[in-house]
Amino acid sequence: MNWFPDKMCSVHGPKKAEGEINATVKSVSFGTLCGVDSRERGFRREPYMDENEKSDPVIQLNEVFPGDTNALNTLFGGHLMSIMDTAAGMAASKFCSEDVVTISVDALKFKRPAYQGDIIRTIAKVVWTSPRTIGVHVTSCRLSRKEWDPEEICSGFFFMVAVDGSMKPTKVPQFTPDGEEENHLHRMAKQARDGMRAGGS
Repeated sequence: MNWFPDKMCSVHGPKKAEGEINATVKSVSFGTLCGVDSRERGFRREPYMDENEKSDPVIQLNEVFPGDTNALNTLFGGHLMSIMDTAAGMAASKFCSEDVVTISVDALKFKRPAYQGDIIRTIAKVVWTSPRTIGVHVTSCRLSRKEWDPEEICSGFFFMVAVDGSMKPTKVPQFTPDGEEENHLHRMAKQARDGMRAGGS
C-alpha cells in the first residue's frame, strides 16, 4: 500500500452570475497538470505540486506477509531492498517528472529485523543531484500493530537516472539543500556517489 499526502480540491474566487463558475481545481496526481478542462466555464488548470513540493518525501507503507519472511519468520533483506527501491524511484520521479531507473545503491545498513505482521514505513527523499542523476536517501522502519512506535531497520542511498521515451538519460532539475540535515545528507550522498564513480560503478 502506498501513501501520499493528499491535496483537497479547492474552489476559489468571487461568486459569478448564475450558470457561471470560476474555480481552481487541484486533484491528486503524480507531477502532472490536473484539473477540469472546460474553457467555457472559466476553469483553469494548475499544477498539483509546486517546485518545493516536488522535493517533499514520499512515504510508503507495506505489510509483512508470510511469503515475505524466511525460516526465522523475519523479512527477507532482498524484499526490503525492493520496497526501498520502489520508494526511491517514486521520490525521484516526482522530483523530475520523468521516468527513472536505478543505477546504484550505496551504504545500505540493516540494523534490526522486521517480522511477519509488521508494518514497514519507508520514507524516501531526494537529497542530491547531478545533471542526469538523482540521489535519494531512504529509511525504513518497522511498526508493530500493538505499539506503532517506529524502529529503524534499514537506511541508505539509491541513485536514479532520468530517462526519456527512448530510455536515454535526460537532464533533471537541480536540488539545493536547505538546513543542516539536508546539507549533511547532501554531502553524504555526494561522497557515496563519488566513491562509486571512482570504483567504476
